[in-house]
Amino acid sequence: MLPLLPFFVQAQDGGALIAGMLSSFYAFTQLFTGPIIGSLSDCFGRRPVLLICLCGTALGYLILGLANSLVLLFLAVLIDGLTGGNLTTVYAYIADVTNSENRARGMGMVGAAFGLGLMAGPALGGFLSQYGLYVPAFVACGIALANVVFGYFVLPESLPPEKRQIKPISESFNWIKQFTGLFSQINIQKLLLAMFLLNLAFAGLQSNFPLYSNFRFQWNPTQNGYFYLYVGVCAVFIQGFLFGKLQPRFGEKRLTIFGLTLMAIGLAFMAFAPQAWILFPAVTIVALGTGTSIPSLTALVSLRVSESEQGRLMGGTQTLLALTNIFGPIIAGISFELINFSSPYWIGSLFAIFALMIAYIGLRK
Repeated sequence: MLPLLPFFVQAQDGGALIAGMLSSFYAFTQLFTGPIIGSLSDCFGRRPVLLICLCGTALGYLILGLANSLVLLFLAVLIDGLTGGNLTTVYAYIADVTNSENRARGMGMVGAAFGLGLMAGPALGGFLSQYGLYVPAFVACGIALANVVFGYFVLPESLPPEKRQIKPISESFNWIKQFTGLFSQINIQKLLLAMFLLNLAFAGLQSNFPLYSNFRFQWNPTQNGYFYLYVGVCAVFIQGFLFGKLQPRFGEKRLTIFGLTLMAIGLAFMAFAPQAWILFPAVTIVALGTGTSIPSLTALVSLRVSESEQGRLMGGTQTLLALTNIFGPIIAGISFELINFSSPYWIGSLFAIFALMIAYIGLRK
C-alpha cells in the first residue's frame, strides 16, 4: 500500500505535501505506541497483543478502502499506527523462543521476511490497482484478517504466565516512562544509540534516492524501481541465508563492527559514484552492512535485558525507528537542497562511523 498512498491523496484532491504528511503521521504515532504495545505484551503475553494489532491493521485498511475524504485517510493511518505494533511484538516473540546462540539468526529471519513483504507487497498492490485504486486496500484487509485467523488457531503463546511482568496496567500506558526507563539501563545505552545512528543514516536515503539518481544520472521511475528490487533481493539473501552462515562463525560482536564499517564505506561510494553502474556494487556493500549489523545489534541488546522486558525493549527500539523515519528524511532533504546532491550520503556515512565508534565502546564493556 505504501507506493499507492500518494494516489489515494490525489483522489481526494490532495497534493504532495498532504501525501508527505500522511507518511510522517504514521511514523509519529509509532513514537507513542511502540513502548506501550511492547509493555502490554510483557504483561499479557505476545499472542493476544499481536492478534489485536492485526485486527487494528485490518480495520485501518478497510477504512482506507472506503475513504472518500482526506479525514478518513488520516483516520485509517491513525488506527493502523496506533495498533501497528506487529513487528514490535514479533521481535519480542522471537526473543522468547530463541537462546543466545540462535537469537541473532532469528532476528535476521524476521528481517528477511519483512524484506520479502516489501518486495512482494508493492508489486501485488500495483497489479491489483489496475482493477481499481481501492481494490489493494480491501485485499490488504483480507490478508490481515487471514493472519488473525492463523494466529488464533495455530500460533502458540511464547511468554508463559510465570515469566510475565506483574504491574498496574496504567504503567504500561505511560510511554514516556517506558522509553526513558529503557535508556536508563547503562548496559544497553551505547548499543541503542548506535542502533539509532545506524537507522538514521539509512532512513533519509530511502526517500532521497529517487531525487539523487534523477539529478545525477537522469534515472526515471522504472529504473529506480529496478534498483529498489535489486536492494530487496540483496536484503532477503543476506538476512535470510548469508547471515545464518556468518553468525555461528564470527558472532554478533564482530558482525556488528563489520557491518557498520561496510555501511560507512558503501554510503561513501554511493556519494562518490561517477557512473550509474557503481551504485549497484555500492548498495550491495550497504545491504551487507545493514543486513549483518542490524540483527546483530538487536540480538545483543535483547540478550542484555531480562525475559520479562523483551516487549518493552522491542517497543523502545520501534520508537527509535520512528524517530529516524521522521528526522532522517528531513536531514537528507535539507542537505540535498542546501549543500549538494551527494551530501545526504556523506552525512549518512558519517552517521555510520559515529555508530561504529559508539558500538565499539559499548561492546568492549
